[in-house]
Amino acid sequence: MLTCDAYLTPTSLEEALRLWAEASAKGGRLVAGATDTLPWARQGRAGDIAGDRHVPAIVDISRVAGLNDYGIQGGRVRLGANVVLQRFLEDDTLKRHLPCMPYCAVWFADDQIRQQATLAGNIVNASPAADATPPMLALDGAVELAKAGAGGIARRSLPLSGFVLGPGKTALDPGEIVTAIECDSAQGYGGAFEKVGQRRSLVISTVCIAACVKPSADGRRFDDVRLAMAGIGPVPLRLSDVEAFLRGKPVSPDVIAAAAELPTDRIRSRTRQDYRKAVVRGFVERAILDALSDAGIAVAEPRAREELAHA
Repeated sequence: MLTCDAYLTPTSLEEALRLWAEASAKGGRLVAGATDTLPWARQGRAGDIAGDRHVPAIVDISRVAGLNDYGIQGGRVRLGANVVLQRFLEDDTLKRHLPCMPYCAVWFADDQIRQQATLAGNIVNASPAADATPPMLALDGAVELAKAGAGGIARRSLPLSGFVLGPGKTALDPGEIVTAIECDSAQGYGGAFEKVGQRRSLVISTVCIAACVKPSADGRRFDDVRLAMAGIGPVPLRLSDVEAFLRGKPVSPDVIAAAAELPTDRIRSRTRQDYRKAVVRGFVERAILDALSDAGIAVAEPRAREELAHA
């Protein structure tokens, strides 16, 4: 059982930052959706509570004004820290601007958990195979951070690529709270998300990939490609070389198959490397094909799609 001396529910950012500055210094726990809190306690992922599973205070920021909102301006989407995964399945505006996120969200746990689990929380957990990180990484995601300062609220922004440092490790300073995730709008792109795990229901990723693809007006060439993958190393990776290889090239099975070979040499996981290489090759192809299909472009399936089916 997880116990605490105080369960605090601030309603303003100023109050939340003040309470968290005090609680974090004493080993407290910050939650919003709180879907990962009991697994965190049971699995002993925080050594300080692995024994008696007790924390001095839990600060719940789910009621903080403004953190549940989103906005779109200047080609960027700003997602408040409390935006939940289910919203990407229900909000038509978000589906248009972030076309890979509905496919990510539908794979994420079940309806009840998606109604609680936040995008920011999934990223802050810093799992090497977190579902939400690849879509945001592919879209030049950045993390907005805030903490209580002497003159008010001190704010900063970090690229997502520099925020997740390793398994369970981020660039969060003591007392800081993630207030928003910001990323490029991908309106006009086709989107896709793929994942594989050790079971079919409520699957936890072994490897996952997000893709946004913008074909040319005639559908014959790649105008732009955004790709990011998780589960092949200690941190999720942007596949920038694959993106650069595809831009301007013809949309064809041979080109897609050649692109899929590029990231197979960057597997850094210690286990099941041959399996992961086969999955990476197949997933890159599948994600590109599915994103093209989402954009209304049909392409003959390359050979690795069949290989993936038997992986």
